[in-house]
Amino acid sequence: MKKLKRILIIGGPGSGKTSVLRAIEKNGFNVHHEISREVTAKAKQQGIERLFLTDPLAFSNELLAGRILQFKKATEGIHFYDRGIPDIPAYHEFTGDDIPAEFIKASEEHQYDMVFFLPPWEEIYESDNERYESYEQAVILGGILNSFYNKLGYAPINVPKFDIEKRLTFINDHL
Repeated sequence: MKKLKRILIIGGPGSGKTSVLRAIEKNGFNVHHEISREVTAKAKQQGIERLFLTDPLAFSNELLAGRILQFKKATEGIHFYDRGIPDIPAYHEFTGDDIPAEFIKASEEHQYDMVFFLPPWEEIYESDNERYESYEQAVILGGILNSFYNKLGYAPINVPKFDIEKRLTFINDHL
C-alpha cells in the first residue's frame, strides 16, 4: 500500500489556488477541489441567495461536513486539497463570529502533512458572484489564514508569485 500524504493549498480569495490545483491535477495528482461554491450553489437551489452571509454557521457546517468527507476519501498516494478544515474557523475569526469548539476539534483531529500558502496577488484577483471579499479583505483574510495555521502547529510554506509552472516546480521541490 502506498503511503498517504495530504498536501494543503491555502490562501485568501484570488491568490491563484484553483489555477495551481488544476495544473497539479493535470499532472496526474489527486486533487480535492474547493467545495464552497458547491455549498453556495446548493443553497441557491433552495432559495437562499447568500448562505455565507445569511447563515454563516449553516454554511460552515456544510463546509465542515464536505471537507471531512474529502479528508476521509483519501486512502493512499499524494492528495492535494484546495483549502482545509482549519480554513473554516479562520474564516469565523475573519468575520468576528464565534468559533464553535467542534471546528477547532475537527481541525486538530484531521492533520495535513504539508501546507502551502499562496499570498494575495492583486494582479490576478477577480471578484465574481461567489466571491464576496474585496481585494483588501482578501489580504486581511490571507494573513488570518496563515496565522491560524501557525497557531495549530503548521508551518505554511509561502509560494512566490510566479507563473503557474514555476509555482508547480516550487511546490514539487518542497514535497
